[in-house]
Amino acid sequence: MASSTLSLYPLQRCFVKDIPGSSAFHESGPSPRGTPVRTKIVATLGPASSGKAGIQSLIEGGVDVFRLNMAHGSIHEHAETLKTIRHVSDEVGRPVGVLVDLAGPKIRLGEIASGSVECVEGSDVFFIRGPATDRPHHFVTTYPTLVDELAVGDSIMLADGTISLVVSEKTSDQARCRVVQGGVVRSRQGVNLPGVDLSVAAMSADDWKHAEWASSVGADFVSLSFVRSSVEVNLLKELLRTRQSSARVVAKIEKREALENLESIIDGADVVMVARGDLGVEIDVASMPMVQKRIIRVCQQYQKPVIVATQMLDSMQHSRRPTRAETTDVANAILDGADACMLSGETAIGDHPRRVVEMMRRIAQSTERQYLQSRRQYLEELLGKSRLGAVGNDFLPRPQRLVHGLHPITQAVVEGASRIAAELDARLFVVASKSGVTAIARSKHRGAVPTIGLTDDLATLRQMTLYWGVTPVAVPEGADVNQLLSHVCDWGLQDGRLERGDRIVLVAGIGFGAGGHNMAMVHEV
Repeated sequence: MASSTLSLYPLQRCFVKDIPGSSAFHESGPSPRGTPVRTKIVATLGPASSGKAGIQSLIEGGVDVFRLNMAHGSIHEHAETLKTIRHVSDEVGRPVGVLVDLAGPKIRLGEIASGSVECVEGSDVFFIRGPATDRPHHFVTTYPTLVDELAVGDSIMLADGTISLVVSEKTSDQARCRVVQGGVVRSRQGVNLPGVDLSVAAMSADDWKHAEWASSVGADFVSLSFVRSSVEVNLLKELLRTRQSSARVVAKIEKREALENLESIIDGADVVMVARGDLGVEIDVASMPMVQKRIIRVCQQYQKPVIVATQMLDSMQHSRRPTRAETTDVANAILDGADACMLSGETAIGDHPRRVVEMMRRIAQSTERQYLQSRRQYLEELLGKSRLGAVGNDFLPRPQRLVHGLHPITQAVVEGASRIAAELDARLFVVASKSGVTAIARSKHRGAVPTIGLTDDLATLRQMTLYWGVTPVAVPEGADVNQLLSHVCDWGLQDGRLERGDRIVLVAGIGFGAGGHNMAMVHEV
């Protein structure tokens, strides 16, 4: 990637937005030197936040990645939004990632006569064939073969799981269902079939079209909804690869089958999303907390970034403050090991999008501060202060697999350098990475020393916006180790982030710069 392209993100402007003390992110003023917010924020764009002013406000509030929900809006509208994101990102001098979220094979009800109907507990409703119906309590869906694939005893959930049905009788043309839990159902609402094996394809014709568009406009991430196996993940990867896209594939875990094939899906994906909306309907909602922990734990073992999504601060769509349960939910996701938390309706259609982003950032900052203090105290008690850096990450499981593209020597260097940084109380941990995989390895270590990800590749720069604790910074193409250190030191001294005598640990990954392969260096300012 030519350095002229990356000159849009000079070191000073890129760094100041993400490193501790930026007043744009802290209501109470600058935070202490060396205490950045590490958990990344993904925000969904919609009517409440679209347009240049809305996007800039969210970036200034702390958003790292924007989600474009392809289930709503046209390609033309999303293209304009993406163009605006790139333009605002360039103006503020801060890289921002873009996630294109494919709708996937979501089954929805068709139009209901009068727009809605009440399903009374104990009564019967019917699923029938055809594109439309004007009979009350008779439903059509967007999945033409639904009647064929249902069986007596199958459960059907409507309206985000608030209405529950059981198939009691089936003929060639319809399925009679008994209402187990009633409520009002409306046109176009989602239909979930927990435990029912469907033959629906992983990607619809619209999904293929949207994925091709995402590859053509340089999207940073493309997510696949309702994943059931690693085969589907690899299919999307191949589609993007054949179109010369470097976008990372995000596997959304929201089906029971995905939990049965969890390790192979996580192994094949680049990023994983715990999509709790549909997943909480597909499985027993009471098991959702432990399932979330399991998914995050396996992602840690496979060194895959993981996003926790859905209803994280849902009450703030209208309220100016979250519930106590919501703040606890965000904090627990971070403590479990989530790299990012995602906002959906809160920023897409909520009353005050920026306020909710700032609230999530405040929760993350407070949680991380307590987490890192507790971790340090634990290690001091275990080993003594003089040997603080002698162990790795004690609160999260050690990785069992190398992230794809990472050499085992580089993994060892990152682990060793992380211990050195902790032992020397380094001010910064600097990772130079062409592809970003070395930055992932450092990110999954969850070190307390702030991490700076240096790269001369624009795609990698934007993808690093999702990695926990990593601040992406652009550098000129072909910069050697001395030039990299000079960039970081000059900025740090000028801006007050570094002082004379501070130590910097630099790790140069495979393929970055002359003579910088698999190397760790300690530099004193």
